[in-house]
Amino acid sequence: MPGRDVTREVFEGISSGGETLFYVLTAVATIIFFVGIGVRLRKYIRGRRQDVIGSPLGFVGRAARSLVDTAVNRTVAKRDPYAGVFHAAIMWGFIVLFIGTAILTVESDVIRPFAPDLSFYWGAFYLGYSLVLDVLGLVMLVGIAAMAIRRARRPRQLDYGRVDIAPATTDRGGFRTGDWIFLGWLAILGLSGFVLEGARILAHDFPDFEVFSPVGWVVAGAFRIIGLDAASAESIRYVTWWGHALTALAFVAYFPFSKAIHTLADPVNLALRSPLAGRRLPVLTASGPSPADGHLGIRDLADLTWKQLLDVDACTKCGRCHDACPAVASGAPLSPRDLILDLRQEADAAWSILAPLGEHRSDHAYGGGTAAEAEVTANGGSRLAGGLISANTLWSCTTCLACVEACPVGIEHVPTIVGMRRSLVDQAIVSPTLQAAFTSLAKQGNSFGQAGRARGRWTDDLATPIVDARREAVDWLWFVGDFASYDVRVQEATRQVARVFQAAGMDFGILYEGERNAGNDVRRAGEEGLFELLVEHNVGQLSKARFRRIVTTDPHTLNTLKFEYPDFGGDYEVWHYSQVIAALLESGDLQVSRRTNRRVTYHDPCYLARYARVTAAPRDVLAAIGAELVEMPRNGANTFCCGAGGGRVWQDDSGLAERPSEQRIREAATLAGVTDFVTACPKDLTMYTAAAKATGHDGRIEVADLIELVAAAIELPDETPPPDAEVTPTQLVAAEILPG
Repeated sequence: MPGRDVTREVFEGISSGGETLFYVLTAVATIIFFVGIGVRLRKYIRGRRQDVIGSPLGFVGRAARSLVDTAVNRTVAKRDPYAGVFHAAIMWGFIVLFIGTAILTVESDVIRPFAPDLSFYWGAFYLGYSLVLDVLGLVMLVGIAAMAIRRARRPRQLDYGRVDIAPATTDRGGFRTGDWIFLGWLAILGLSGFVLEGARILAHDFPDFEVFSPVGWVVAGAFRIIGLDAASAESIRYVTWWGHALTALAFVAYFPFSKAIHTLADPVNLALRSPLAGRRLPVLTASGPSPADGHLGIRDLADLTWKQLLDVDACTKCGRCHDACPAVASGAPLSPRDLILDLRQEADAAWSILAPLGEHRSDHAYGGGTAAEAEVTANGGSRLAGGLISANTLWSCTTCLACVEACPVGIEHVPTIVGMRRSLVDQAIVSPTLQAAFTSLAKQGNSFGQAGRARGRWTDDLATPIVDARREAVDWLWFVGDFASYDVRVQEATRQVARVFQAAGMDFGILYEGERNAGNDVRRAGEEGLFELLVEHNVGQLSKARFRRIVTTDPHTLNTLKFEYPDFGGDYEVWHYSQVIAALLESGDLQVSRRTNRRVTYHDPCYLARYARVTAAPRDVLAAIGAELVEMPRNGANTFCCGAGGGRVWQDDSGLAERPSEQRIREAATLAGVTDFVTACPKDLTMYTAAAKATGHDGRIEVADLIELVAAAIELPDETPPPDAEVTPTQLVAAEILPG
């Protein structure tokens, strides 16, 4: 059993004056650390109130999951195992070394001076302690080296070039400097610790028990090979001791003002992340310091909530949101990463937080783009919406939630963007086409400019009429939606949905002209007042109908009915039609009489896969009807966007380098043997039909709705009107607004 001589002195060779100096510097570094933390906390206190706790039990569960996620690096490793493995190596190496330092501090500053009989830093404990710290210290250095190699190669997500401002007018090199300083500092701490350990072992002539410090033992052997003797090793040890100590204390002081702050901010941000982030937006309330200055949305820094200010500090600049964003891929002037970093720099500059080393706010001109924006900035000073963040940047977002889903630290980009869009609407910074859509929605209840009474005319060609759910009780109420009701291409699929439901014997009905746009995209375009008017009307109509459940073919409608209507008195059980079809096929109410035997790929709609988290049902349907599914490279929650969400379908996209829908079709065209591009969203059917034509793939790949394959598989009789059948006014007008 090893005795008390199996140990080492903490301050070996350091004079009493040197010890005093060390403790004074420790106190100074600690004070600076807590001042920095306090200044950051003061910034959060300046933010508006936001309830992110919810039920105590729910919060405890989220907090526990965040601790587990942080411990195993689950969110960091998601879709990037390289980063996950080596980030875990750095994180756990640092944590174990920190714990080791804390243990040594307790032993040397508490136990030995006041209770020497309780001393434990010797014998078997010392051997285990030395081995664990050596191994984890080496693991940390391996992780640092791997991350340094990755950063040196500068992959796309780590390129800090902006997408909204010409490179010549802004310098983001400071971000790279800050990253390298943080990584290099950790490396110096680890390397100097091993040099110190190796010099000590050589100076003591290789005590047998120090073999339990394997890295230090190897370093000591290397020193001896190059000709160092014990005296030289002692000199190196003394100098390195002070170098290591000063580097560590400087890191403590530097911590709150550097990228290192993410080690504290990120676990907290993950614990506070809303499970409905982006799915359920906050109800709009007036902002501003006084009623006289009341305004809507996020206009100024003071309009950000404390959670949004924590979000911007949590960002590690990993670039995953940047890499996933369809706006970035399309050449639009929006990067979720740059938006978050701009907000962070603005908040730090405005509220006197010492910006991280090298991460100063650039002096380039932010915003711009319209005369209205320029006037807002000139008259109001520092503004976010239309100032720091230009309107063009904010309107580029498709609210696809890819940034939120990809973020490993729980940042909620979409609610912040929508908050600033609300301010743009309040300031009348809205494009003419978007304003026209708002006007049509306010007057007619749809964005197609059609009378509400035309909403149900797609049913005219059905052999069996559909029940009016306002007059007769039904099991399922089908909330059809605008595109499914008015778009000529989508109407074909809509009629097939109705006929498949009828073939399965479903008891269902619709609201006919009583239905209006559900408001999902209206709300995400920032028009909260119009959204609430649409909700009030729809909830009123739904309250007059008698039904058990709602089904919809539109994932956008699904989201807002399921997650947002409860805030306005409408709490319903809502299904996507793919879930209903899957259940009907499983129960036998729908029988497959002719297997499809087609090689298809399936596009996960953003609002179905990411918002509603429905990914299995459409695949179950495809499997049941005999389709051979070839997955898209980006599928499930990692799906790409068609580009229509968040009100983008009502705005001009001619300035994009390439539309997201066209990129997606090109991606599908690379899949060998695929004949069908299957969708499960009315907007997707329209967008991808147009994209297939625009890219020249309409003869190579057939864009089809899921229901069209189902109808063929159950051999639904053809009820297509004859060529000379009367075309309804709805079809004529809808045809005029189709892309191209």
